[in-house]
Amino acid sequence: MCTSVTFLSETGDNFLARTMDFGFELKGRPVAVPRDQTFPSDVANSSYHTKYGFVGAGRNLGNYILVDGVNEKGVSAAALYFSGEAQFADKSVTGKVNIAPHEVLNWILGNAASVQELGTLIDQLNVVAAPVKVMGKSVPLHWIVTDRTGESDVLEIMADGVHYMKNPVGVMTNSPDFTWHLKNLSNYTELKPTPHPARDYDGYQVSSFGPGSGALGMPGDYTSVSRFIRTVYMREYTDQVATSQTVTELSHVLNAVEIPKGVKIKQDGSEDYTQYRGYMDTQNLIYSMQPYNDQTIYQVALTEDLMNQSTPTEFPIADQQQFQKMN
Repeated sequence: MCTSVTFLSETGDNFLARTMDFGFELKGRPVAVPRDQTFPSDVANSSYHTKYGFVGAGRNLGNYILVDGVNEKGVSAAALYFSGEAQFADKSVTGKVNIAPHEVLNWILGNAASVQELGTLIDQLNVVAAPVKVMGKSVPLHWIVTDRTGESDVLEIMADGVHYMKNPVGVMTNSPDFTWHLKNLSNYTELKPTPHPARDYDGYQVSSFGPGSGALGMPGDYTSVSRFIRTVYMREYTDQVATSQTVTELSHVLNAVEIPKGVKIKQDGSEDYTQYRGYMDTQNLIYSMQPYNDQTIYQVALTEDLMNQSTPTEFPIADQQQFQKMN
């Protein structure tokens, strides 16, 4: 389970932010991947190449696998869980780039210079249901992609084929499919930041108890359906701020969907929780990470030095809260 959202600063700089909500401990941290890398794929006898440098959250699983990030061209993307909907190929196809679902994010950031260009590259892909070695199973994923223009698209691969579509609301969560979520917005047209007007019931005047009544009826649970509605609302009405303050503003937006440990327990007893929040600045090429155990926001800029290294650079983060003591 995850939530993602795009957001413009007051000067039009575009950001992508996401929560990483999962029960399995991913142990992700900031990773910078240099230009011109060739990765062996978890699809047998396959590999893939990336030409652009990028930075995001990932982990070394024999090779570095990232789940979100931003590349040197300002393209940003995030992989989110898509259970019950994603359907991938069962074998490789000659002449295609054969990769596993968990490798698609690397391939997108390593090869697309814009959201529009990605649409022309997708035909090269054959996504095969190969497992993540550390988990022992293939992961059902879909992807949100954006760039410096502010355009946002969604990539979903299902039984009826590949869908690469515009994202008019700049938000994506999990199942059902993205088109379903857009239709479901029609059930919440009454949501607004201002109070509803007083009502007259046969001469009896009824007024709201105070500010905030315009959001009555907004779902507050942790399902993907409810998180989608809340995040669309937050994105629409949250004030734009200076680029330098947009990560902080986005952290407040994501507060509305962050999942603390213990409040969402799956049938097997494991706890889905927000392991970290990631923020991607497509203009300044900065990746920010805010871990669950330490609300400090760590930042890594995608520099020429990092992009010209021979191997990826990993940045460790604290696993306990850092405090600024005042006395």
